[in-house]
Amino acid sequence: FPETFSEREADVESHILATANEMRVNRESFRDGRTEDVDRDTRLRAFTWCRDFLSGSWKTIQEDEFQISIISGGLSNLLYLCSLPDHVHPVGEEPHRVLLRIYGAILQVGVSSRALKGNYNRPHIYLSVCCVINLMKTCFLMLIQSYISLFPQNTRMLTNQLSDPAISGEIATKLAHFHAMRMPFNKEPKWLFGTIDKYMDQVMKLNFVREAHLKKYKKLMKLNLPAELESLRALLAATPSPVVFCHNDVQEGNILMLEEKGNTSRERLMLIDFEYSSYNYRGFDFGNHFCEWMYDYTYNQWPFYKATPENYPTREQQLHFIRNYLAEQRRHSNVTADQTQIEEDMILEANRYALASHFLWGLWSIIQAKISKIEFGYMDYAQCRFEAYFKQKKLFS
Repeated sequence: FPETFSEREADVESHILATANEMRVNRESFRDGRTEDVDRDTRLRAFTWCRDFLSGSWKTIQEDEFQISIISGGLSNLLYLCSLPDHVHPVGEEPHRVLLRIYGAILQVGVSSRALKGNYNRPHIYLSVCCVINLMKTCFLMLIQSYISLFPQNTRMLTNQLSDPAISGEIATKLAHFHAMRMPFNKEPKWLFGTIDKYMDQVMKLNFVREAHLKKYKKLMKLNLPAELESLRALLAATPSPVVFCHNDVQEGNILMLEEKGNTSRERLMLIDFEYSSYNYRGFDFGNHFCEWMYDYTYNQWPFYKATPENYPTREQQLHFIRNYLAEQRRHSNVTADQTQIEEDMILEANRYALASHFLWGLWSIIQAKISKIEFGYMDYAQCRFEAYFKQKKLFS
């Protein structure tokens, strides 16, 4: 970036403050950063996140040893420098210091149905470790959603573009590169079923008041989702899939199309929005992406999405994606295994993990129907995803 990270942060902050017509802060007064102490609640939460996400030596220290200081902040978000104490050294790849960004409540003004996979509806602080800086190794990973507004020359992709062979091939290449990254996080694949289990617990306790929601909720409950989840868990346990650093939400709204001059035909895309990123089974990124070929969230009539099941990638389209993925992998390794068998295994892997995508976002959508203020047919979408789940299960279980 032409500007520094702190300057970008100040620009985003100023924009949100102006939009909200809130108190304006004189940026000059914060040239050296804020000096106030970190409040007790934030300190405890930051300690918990660092311990759970970074693992390694972070799990060995006590809260009173945890070091945290404010870098910058405002009404939109806060940045903190979190550190291990000087006498504690990393035992593996975990960093000694990290930058923690906490998003504040996000304005709902002008939010469209494309916010489907976001957290814009939450009235409380949006908690996410969105940016990690390994200061000792000068390794920087940009995971900041709000910066999209700073790149007006770039556009988000449309659903029908996912099937374009050139675009699909580049997405596969980008995903292979993403999967190859080694991040200083806990590498156990807890995210997928940890998230599904959490959503399931919440779904089973929901009480709907609106008659339309209640009717659809009861229909979904007849599917015996807890038992179905155990069936899915067993199926995926029997489906080999390597654990890699996954994006977990590769859909058209999370892909920027770069329009800057100088980009080559193979450098037109950028993955963005990393709020769900974690170590996970590779197959989920494949299957989830393939599912997204079917759903257009820019549809302007109720339920504000359009499902087109026939747009799910064909076998040939899946092979095209997988072959581009493997080609990128081979650039960095000496894989000599049978290519045909690898492709067949990956097709099965992707299509079985597509079941997990349907299940996860189906549960997620039921919850959103209860808590979200966004105009979107969440219960309809949940039904749509579970219908797709059972159709997919007949083909690949």
